[in-house]
Amino acid sequence: MLASVPNHSVTNVTTALWEPNPTVPANVGVVTSSQSQIKDLFGLFCMVTLNLIALLANTGVMVAIARAPHLKRFAFVCHLCAVDLLCAILLMPLGIISSSAFFGTVVFTVLECQVYIFLNVFLICLSILTITAISVERYFYIVHPMRYEVKMTINLAIGVMLIIWVKSVLLALVTLFGWPAYGHQSSIAAAHCSLHASHSRLRSVFAVLFSVVCFLVPTVVIFAVYSAVYKVARTAALQQIPAVPTWANASPAKDRSDSINSQTTMITTTRTLPQRLSPERAFSGGKAALTLVFIVGQFFVCWLPYFIFHLQMSLTGSMHSPGDLEEAVTWLAYSSFAVNPFFYGLLNRQIREELVKFRRCCLTQPAEFGTSSHEGSFQENFLQFIQRTSSTAETTSSCANSRPRNTMDQGIKIPGQIPEEHT
Repeated sequence: MLASVPNHSVTNVTTALWEPNPTVPANVGVVTSSQSQIKDLFGLFCMVTLNLIALLANTGVMVAIARAPHLKRFAFVCHLCAVDLLCAILLMPLGIISSSAFFGTVVFTVLECQVYIFLNVFLICLSILTITAISVERYFYIVHPMRYEVKMTINLAIGVMLIIWVKSVLLALVTLFGWPAYGHQSSIAAAHCSLHASHSRLRSVFAVLFSVVCFLVPTVVIFAVYSAVYKVARTAALQQIPAVPTWANASPAKDRSDSINSQTTMITTTRTLPQRLSPERAFSGGKAALTLVFIVGQFFVCWLPYFIFHLQMSLTGSMHSPGDLEEAVTWLAYSSFAVNPFFYGLLNRQIREELVKFRRCCLTQPAEFGTSSHEGSFQENFLQFIQRTSSTAETTSSCANSRPRNTMDQGIKIPGQIPEEHT
Protein backbone atom coordinates (compact mmCIF):
# COMPACT_ATOMS: atom_id res chain seq x y z
CA MET A 1 0.00 0.00 0.00
CA LEU A 2 1.53 3.30 -1.17
CA ALA A 3 1.64 6.14 1.28
CA SER A 4 0.36 9.47 0.11
CA VAL A 5 2.63 12.48 0.14
CA PRO A 6 1.26 15.85 1.19
CA ASN A 7 1.14 18.53 -1.50
CA HIS A 8 3.27 20.97 0.50
CA SER A 9 6.02 18.33 0.77
CA VAL A 10 6.10 17.88 -3.02
CA THR A 11 6.27 21.63 -3.43
CA ASN A 12 9.21 21.86 -1.02
CA VAL A 13 11.08 19.04 -2.81
CA THR A 14 10.51 20.64 -6.20
CA THR A 15 11.68 24.00 -4.93
CA ALA A 16 14.80 22.45 -3.44
CA LEU A 17 15.67 20.74 -6.72
CA TRP A 18 15.49 24.00 -8.67
CA GLU A 19 17.36 26.10 -6.13
CA PRO A 20 21.00 26.81 -7.04
CA ASN A 21 23.70 25.00 -5.14
CA PRO A 22 24.78 27.28 -2.34
CA THR A 23 28.37 25.98 -2.53
CA VAL A 24 28.83 27.14 -6.20
CA PRO A 25 29.39 30.89 -6.68
CA ALA A 26 26.78 32.65 -8.76
CA ASN A 27 29.40 34.31 -11.00
CA VAL A 28 31.25 31.10 -11.92
CA GLY A 29 29.95 31.30 -15.51
CA VAL A 30 31.15 34.87 -15.87
CA VAL A 31 34.62 33.98 -14.56
CA THR A 32 34.92 31.00 -16.92
CA SER A 33 33.83 33.09 -19.88
CA SER A 34 36.28 35.83 -18.96
CA GLN A 35 39.17 33.36 -18.65
CA SER A 36 38.29 31.86 -22.02
CA GLN A 37 38.28 35.28 -23.66
CA ILE A 38 41.64 36.13 -22.11
CA LYS A 39 43.09 32.85 -23.39
CA ASP A 40 41.70 33.43 -26.88
CA LEU A 41 43.00 37.00 -26.90
CA PHE A 42 46.46 35.87 -25.76
CA GLY A 43 46.50 33.18 -28.44
CA LEU A 44 45.55 35.70 -31.11
CA PHE A 45 48.28 38.05 -29.87
CA CYS A 46 50.91 35.28 -30.10
CA MET A 47 49.83 34.28 -33.61
CA VAL A 48 49.87 37.86 -34.90
CA THR A 49 53.26 38.47 -33.25
CA LEU A 50 54.78 35.39 -34.89
CA ASN A 51 53.38 36.51 -38.22
CA LEU A 52 54.89 39.98 -37.91
CA ILE A 53 58.27 38.59 -36.80
CA ALA A 54 58.31 36.25 -39.78
CA LEU A 55 57.52 39.14 -42.14
CA LEU A 56 60.17 41.50 -40.75
CA ALA A 57 62.98 39.01 -40.09
CA ASN A 58 62.79 37.23 -43.44
CA THR A 59 62.52 40.51 -45.33
CA GLY A 60 65.53 41.90 -43.46
CA VAL A 61 67.76 38.92 -44.23
CA MET A 62 66.75 38.95 -47.91
CA VAL A 63 67.52 42.67 -48.17
CA ALA A 64 70.94 42.19 -46.54
CA ILE A 65 71.88 39.37 -48.91
CA ALA A 66 70.60 41.23 -51.98
CA ARG A 67 72.51 44.44 -51.17
CA ALA A 68 75.90 42.83 -50.55
CA PRO A 69 77.64 41.15 -53.52
CA HIS A 70 79.95 39.16 -51.22
CA LEU A 71 76.90 37.53 -49.59
CA LYS A 72 75.74 35.83 -52.77
CA ARG A 73 77.07 32.55 -51.41
CA PHE A 74 74.07 32.55 -49.04
CA ALA A 75 71.81 31.50 -51.91
CA PHE A 76 70.03 28.75 -49.98
CA VAL A 77 69.56 30.99 -46.95
CA CYS A 78 67.98 33.63 -49.19
CA HIS A 79 65.75 30.96 -50.72
CA LEU A 80 64.69 29.79 -47.24
CA CYS A 81 63.81 33.35 -46.24
CA ALA A 82 61.81 33.81 -49.45
CA VAL A 83 59.84 30.63 -48.74
CA ASP A 84 59.24 31.63 -45.12
CA LEU A 85 58.14 35.06 -46.31
CA LEU A 86 55.55 33.41 -48.55
CA CYS A 87 54.40 31.44 -45.52
CA ALA A 88 54.05 34.67 -43.54
CA ILE A 89 52.03 36.29 -46.35
CA LEU A 90 49.82 33.40 -47.45
CA LEU A 91 49.78 30.59 -44.92
CA MET A 92 49.97 32.19 -41.49
CA PRO A 93 47.01 34.60 -41.98
CA LEU A 94 44.84 31.66 -43.05
CA GLY A 95 46.12 29.79 -40.00
CA ILE A 96 45.01 32.67 -37.77
CA ILE A 97 41.51 32.55 -39.27
CA SER A 98 41.19 28.78 -38.83
CA SER A 99 42.74 28.68 -35.33
CA SER A 100 41.47 31.73 -33.48
CA ALA A 101 38.12 31.61 -31.70
CA PHE A 102 37.46 35.20 -32.81
CA PHE A 103 36.96 33.84 -36.34
CA GLY A 104 34.82 30.90 -35.28
CA THR A 105 31.95 31.92 -37.55
CA VAL A 106 34.12 31.99 -40.71
CA VAL A 107 33.18 29.33 -43.25
CA PHE A 108 35.35 28.07 -46.11
CA THR A 109 34.03 26.67 -49.34
CA VAL A 110 35.42 23.30 -50.37
CA LEU A 111 37.71 25.02 -52.89
CA GLU A 112 39.02 27.47 -50.30
CA CYS A 113 39.69 24.63 -47.88
CA GLN A 114 41.55 22.72 -50.58
CA VAL A 115 43.67 25.78 -51.36
CA TYR A 116 44.53 26.17 -47.66
CA ILE A 117 45.56 22.53 -47.37
CA PHE A 118 47.53 22.81 -50.64
CA LEU A 119 49.46 25.82 -49.30
CA ASN A 120 50.10 23.95 -46.05
CA VAL A 121 51.70 20.98 -47.76
CA PHE A 122 53.45 22.98 -50.48
CA LEU A 123 55.09 25.66 -48.32
CA ILE A 124 55.95 23.34 -45.44
CA CYS A 125 57.63 20.95 -47.85
CA LEU A 126 59.52 23.85 -49.47
CA SER A 127 60.79 25.13 -46.14
CA ILE A 128 61.90 21.76 -44.75
CA LEU A 129 63.62 20.64 -47.97
CA THR A 130 65.48 23.97 -48.15
CA ILE A 131 66.70 23.49 -44.58
CA THR A 132 67.91 20.04 -45.62
CA ALA A 133 69.77 21.56 -48.58
CA ILE A 134 71.44 24.10 -46.26
CA SER A 135 72.64 21.31 -43.97
CA VAL A 136 74.11 19.36 -46.92
CA GLU A 137 75.80 22.54 -48.18
CA ARG A 138 77.39 23.09 -44.77
CA TYR A 139 78.62 19.50 -44.78
CA PHE A 140 80.55 20.01 -48.02
CA TYR A 141 81.65 23.48 -46.89
CA ILE A 142 83.43 22.04 -43.85
CA VAL A 143 84.26 18.41 -44.62
CA HIS A 144 85.06 18.85 -48.35
CA PRO A 145 86.11 22.54 -48.62
CA MET A 146 88.05 22.25 -51.89
CA ARG A 147 85.30 20.26 -53.58
CA TYR A 148 82.79 22.82 -52.33
CA GLU A 149 84.72 25.74 -53.83
CA VAL A 150 84.96 24.02 -57.20
CA LYS A 151 81.50 22.48 -57.59
CA MET A 152 79.26 24.83 -55.61
CA THR A 153 78.20 27.21 -58.38
CA ILE A 154 75.13 29.37 -58.82
CA ASN A 155 73.87 26.99 -61.52
CA LEU A 156 74.04 24.06 -59.11
CA ALA A 157 72.19 26.07 -56.44
CA ILE A 158 69.45 27.01 -58.92
CA GLY A 159 69.16 23.39 -60.01
CA VAL A 160 68.72 22.18 -56.43
CA MET A 161 66.08 24.86 -55.81
CA LEU A 162 64.16 23.79 -58.90
CA ILE A 163 64.19 20.17 -57.72
CA ILE A 164 62.85 21.28 -54.34
CA TRP A 165 60.03 23.25 -55.96
CA VAL A 166 59.06 20.41 -58.30
CA LYS A 167 58.99 17.87 -55.48
CA SER A 168 56.91 20.19 -53.29
CA VAL A 169 54.40 20.92 -56.06
CA LEU A 170 53.96 17.23 -56.91
CA LEU A 171 53.34 16.33 -53.27
CA ALA A 172 50.90 19.21 -52.75
CA LEU A 173 48.93 18.34 -55.89
CA VAL A 174 47.93 15.08 -54.25
CA THR A 175 45.70 17.12 -51.93
CA LEU A 176 43.78 18.52 -54.92
CA PHE A 177 43.33 15.56 -57.22
CA GLY A 178 41.98 12.22 -56.06
CA TRP A 179 42.44 12.66 -52.32
CA PRO A 180 39.85 15.15 -50.98
CA ALA A 181 36.35 13.75 -50.39
CA TYR A 182 33.96 15.91 -48.41
CA GLY A 183 30.76 14.13 -49.34
CA HIS A 184 27.85 16.42 -50.17
CA GLN A 185 29.22 19.35 -48.16
CA SER A 186 29.39 22.68 -49.97
CA SER A 187 31.12 24.56 -47.16
CA ILE A 188 33.36 23.73 -44.22
CA ALA A 189 33.93 25.61 -40.99
CA ALA A 190 37.38 27.21 -41.00
CA ALA A 191 38.23 25.46 -37.74
CA HIS A 192 37.56 22.05 -39.33
CA CYS A 193 39.65 22.61 -42.46
CA SER A 194 42.65 20.41 -41.73
CA LEU A 195 44.83 17.71 -43.25
CA HIS A 196 42.92 14.99 -41.40
CA ALA A 197 39.41 16.42 -41.99
CA SER A 198 38.84 14.64 -45.28
CA HIS A 199 36.50 11.64 -45.55
CA SER A 200 38.72 10.02 -48.16
CA ARG A 201 40.18 6.61 -47.46
CA LEU A 202 43.48 7.79 -48.96
CA ARG A 203 44.16 10.31 -46.22
CA SER A 204 46.09 7.76 -44.14
CA VAL A 205 48.26 6.91 -47.17
CA PHE A 206 48.89 10.60 -47.79
CA ALA A 207 49.71 11.21 -44.12
CA VAL A 208 52.40 8.50 -44.25
CA LEU A 209 53.79 9.84 -47.54
CA PHE A 210 53.77 13.42 -46.25
CA SER A 211 55.54 12.43 -43.03
CA VAL A 212 58.20 10.36 -44.80
CA VAL A 213 59.02 12.88 -47.55
CA CYS A 214 58.84 16.07 -45.48
CA PHE A 215 60.06 14.91 -42.08
CA LEU A 216 61.57 11.43 -41.79
CA VAL A 217 64.00 11.63 -44.73
CA PRO A 218 65.08 15.24 -43.99
CA THR A 219 65.58 14.34 -40.33
CA VAL A 220 67.89 11.46 -41.21
CA VAL A 221 69.87 13.65 -43.62
CA ILE A 222 70.16 16.58 -41.19
CA PHE A 223 71.22 14.36 -38.30
CA ALA A 224 73.78 12.49 -40.44
CA VAL A 225 75.46 15.54 -41.95
CA TYR A 226 75.58 17.53 -38.72
CA SER A 227 77.05 14.51 -36.93
CA ALA A 228 79.84 14.45 -39.53
CA VAL A 229 80.31 18.21 -39.18
CA TYR A 230 80.49 17.95 -35.41
CA LYS A 231 83.06 15.16 -35.68
CA VAL A 232 85.33 17.40 -37.74
CA ALA A 233 84.74 20.37 -35.44
CA ARG A 234 85.39 18.35 -32.31
CA THR A 235 88.59 16.84 -33.72
CA ALA A 236 89.85 20.25 -34.78
CA ALA A 237 89.08 21.71 -31.37
CA LEU A 238 90.98 18.99 -29.52
CA GLN A 239 93.90 18.84 -31.92
CA GLN A 240 96.93 20.95 -31.01
CA ILE A 241 97.51 22.96 -34.17
CA PRO A 242 100.97 24.57 -34.19
CA ALA A 243 100.94 28.31 -33.77
CA VAL A 244 104.01 28.80 -35.98
CA PRO A 245 104.22 27.20 -39.46
CA THR A 246 107.17 25.13 -40.55
CA TRP A 247 108.86 27.92 -42.47
CA ALA A 248 109.17 29.95 -39.24
CA ASN A 249 111.33 27.24 -37.61
CA ALA A 250 114.26 27.74 -39.96
CA SER A 251 117.87 27.59 -38.75
CA PRO A 252 119.29 30.61 -36.92
CA ALA A 253 122.02 30.99 -39.51
CA LYS A 254 119.47 31.37 -42.23
CA ASP A 255 117.50 33.85 -40.12
CA ARG A 256 120.59 35.99 -39.63
CA SER A 257 121.13 36.17 -43.37
CA ASP A 258 117.63 37.49 -43.93
CA SER A 259 116.92 41.12 -44.33
CA ILE A 260 115.53 43.22 -41.52
CA ASN A 261 112.20 43.53 -43.28
CA SER A 262 111.84 39.75 -43.57
CA GLN A 263 112.66 39.26 -39.89
CA THR A 264 110.18 41.96 -38.90
CA THR A 265 107.50 40.37 -41.03
CA MET A 266 108.16 36.95 -39.47
CA ILE A 267 107.97 38.32 -35.93
CA THR A 268 104.74 40.18 -36.64
CA THR A 269 103.17 37.17 -38.33
CA THR A 270 104.25 34.86 -35.52
CA ARG A 271 102.59 37.07 -32.95
CA THR A 272 99.33 37.29 -34.84
CA LEU A 273 99.07 33.69 -35.99
CA PRO A 274 97.84 32.15 -32.71
CA GLN A 275 94.73 34.36 -32.91
CA ARG A 276 93.95 32.93 -36.34
CA LEU A 277 94.95 29.32 -35.75
CA SER A 278 93.99 28.60 -32.18
CA PRO A 279 90.84 26.46 -32.30
CA GLU A 280 89.93 27.49 -28.78
CA ARG A 281 89.54 31.12 -29.93
CA ALA A 282 87.40 30.16 -32.88
CA PHE A 283 85.25 27.61 -31.08
CA SER A 284 85.60 24.81 -28.61
CA GLY A 285 83.94 21.44 -28.72
CA GLY A 286 81.29 22.74 -26.37
CA LYS A 287 80.40 25.66 -28.63
CA ALA A 288 80.17 23.36 -31.65
CA ALA A 289 77.89 21.00 -29.73
CA LEU A 290 75.79 23.94 -28.52
CA THR A 291 75.38 25.21 -32.06
CA LEU A 292 74.29 21.80 -33.29
CA VAL A 293 71.87 21.38 -30.39
CA PHE A 294 70.25 24.71 -31.24
CA ILE A 295 69.96 24.03 -34.96
CA VAL A 296 68.82 20.40 -34.82
CA GLY A 297 66.79 20.92 -31.64
CA GLN A 298 64.86 23.82 -33.13
CA PHE A 299 63.94 21.65 -36.12
CA PHE A 300 62.74 18.78 -33.92
CA VAL A 301 60.81 20.97 -31.48
CA CYS A 302 58.94 22.75 -34.25
CA TRP A 303 58.10 19.86 -36.56
CA LEU A 304 58.06 16.61 -34.60
CA PRO A 305 54.76 17.30 -32.73
CA TYR A 306 53.11 18.51 -35.96
CA PHE A 307 53.82 15.36 -37.97
CA ILE A 308 53.11 13.00 -35.08
CA PHE A 309 49.72 14.66 -34.51
CA HIS A 310 48.56 14.56 -38.13
CA LEU A 311 49.89 11.05 -38.66
CA GLN A 312 48.09 9.77 -35.57
CA MET A 313 44.83 11.54 -36.45
CA SER A 314 44.87 10.20 -40.00
CA LEU A 315 45.71 6.62 -39.08
CA THR A 316 43.10 6.41 -36.32
CA GLY A 317 40.37 7.96 -38.49
CA SER A 318 39.50 10.63 -35.93
CA MET A 319 37.89 13.78 -37.29
CA HIS A 320 38.12 16.11 -34.30
CA SER A 321 41.21 16.82 -32.20
CA PRO A 322 41.00 17.00 -28.41
CA GLY A 323 40.80 20.56 -27.12
CA ASP A 324 43.25 23.06 -28.57
CA LEU A 325 45.89 20.46 -29.40
CA GLU A 326 45.74 20.98 -33.16
CA GLU A 327 46.11 24.74 -32.86
CA ALA A 328 49.07 24.31 -30.50
CA VAL A 329 51.05 21.91 -32.71
CA THR A 330 50.16 23.88 -35.85
CA TRP A 331 51.49 27.16 -34.52
CA LEU A 332 54.50 25.48 -32.98
CA ALA A 333 55.33 24.37 -36.52
CA TYR A 334 54.52 27.81 -37.97
CA SER A 335 56.91 29.39 -35.48
CA SER A 336 59.70 27.85 -37.54
CA PHE A 337 59.00 30.47 -40.23
CA ALA A 338 59.79 33.21 -37.71
CA VAL A 339 62.78 31.46 -36.12
CA ASN A 340 64.58 30.31 -39.28
CA PRO A 341 65.90 33.77 -40.30
CA PHE A 342 67.56 34.09 -36.89
CA PHE A 343 69.19 30.66 -36.90
CA TYR A 344 70.28 30.65 -40.53
CA GLY A 345 70.73 34.37 -41.26
CA LEU A 346 70.90 36.88 -38.43
CA LEU A 347 73.40 34.83 -36.40
CA ASN A 348 75.91 35.58 -39.14
CA ARG A 349 77.96 38.68 -38.42
CA GLN A 350 78.23 39.76 -42.07
CA ILE A 351 74.46 39.76 -42.54
CA ARG A 352 74.01 41.73 -39.32
CA GLU A 353 76.54 44.32 -40.48
CA GLU A 354 74.73 44.74 -43.79
CA LEU A 355 71.46 45.27 -41.94
CA VAL A 356 73.08 47.93 -39.75
CA LYS A 357 74.44 49.65 -42.87
CA PHE A 358 71.01 49.54 -44.48
CA ARG A 359 69.39 50.99 -41.36
CA ARG A 360 71.90 53.81 -41.18
CA CYS A 361 71.45 54.46 -44.88
CA CYS A 362 67.69 54.73 -44.39
CA LEU A 363 68.23 57.11 -41.47
CA THR A 364 70.67 59.18 -43.59
CA GLN A 365 73.49 58.55 -41.11
CA PRO A 366 77.09 57.94 -42.19
CA ALA A 367 77.90 54.25 -42.13
CA GLU A 368 81.44 53.97 -40.81
CA PHE A 369 82.77 50.56 -39.97
CA GLY A 370 86.12 49.33 -38.97
CA THR A 371 87.60 46.06 -39.97
CA SER A 372 85.52 43.06 -39.01
CA SER A 373 86.74 41.15 -36.01
CA HIS A 374 87.55 37.49 -36.36
CA GLU A 375 85.53 36.66 -33.31
CA GLY A 376 82.07 36.22 -34.81
CA SER A 377 79.06 34.43 -33.52
CA PHE A 378 78.94 30.79 -32.55
CA GLN A 379 77.38 29.80 -35.83
CA GLU A 380 79.81 31.78 -37.94
CA ASN A 381 82.87 30.44 -36.11
CA PHE A 382 81.48 26.95 -36.37
CA LEU A 383 80.96 27.22 -40.13
CA GLN A 384 84.04 29.24 -41.11
CA PHE A 385 86.76 28.07 -38.72
CA ILE A 386 88.18 25.36 -40.95
CA GLN A 387 88.19 27.50 -44.06
CA ARG A 388 89.90 30.33 -42.16
CA THR A 389 92.52 27.94 -40.83
CA SER A 390 93.20 26.37 -44.20
CA SER A 391 93.38 29.78 -45.86
CA THR A 392 95.96 31.13 -43.37
CA ALA A 393 98.82 29.60 -45.31
CA GLU A 394 97.64 31.42 -48.44
CA THR A 395 97.39 34.70 -46.52
CA THR A 396 100.90 34.47 -45.11
CA SER A 397 102.53 33.15 -48.28
CA SER A 398 103.18 36.69 -49.50
CA CYS A 399 105.16 37.38 -46.32
CA ALA A 400 107.44 34.40 -46.81
CA ASN A 401 108.52 34.73 -50.43
CA SER A 402 112.14 34.26 -49.39
CA ARG A 403 111.45 30.69 -48.20
CA PRO A 404 111.45 27.58 -50.38
CA ARG A 405 108.01 26.80 -51.77
CA ASN A 406 108.13 23.11 -50.92
CA THR A 407 107.96 23.86 -47.23
CA MET A 408 104.60 25.51 -47.74
CA ASP A 409 103.23 22.56 -49.61
CA GLN A 410 103.03 20.64 -46.36
CA GLY A 411 100.36 23.05 -45.12
CA ILE A 412 98.34 22.72 -41.99
CA LYS A 413 96.03 19.74 -42.16
CA ILE A 414 92.71 20.05 -40.45
CA PRO A 415 91.91 16.81 -38.66
CA GLY A 416 88.78 15.14 -39.87
CA GLN A 417 88.67 16.72 -43.29
CA ILE A 418 88.49 14.44 -46.29
CA PRO A 419 91.65 14.69 -48.45
CA GLU A 420 90.89 16.15 -51.84
CA GLU A 421 92.38 14.78 -55.03
CA HIS A 422 94.41 17.29 -56.99
CA THR A 423 93.92 17.15 -60.71
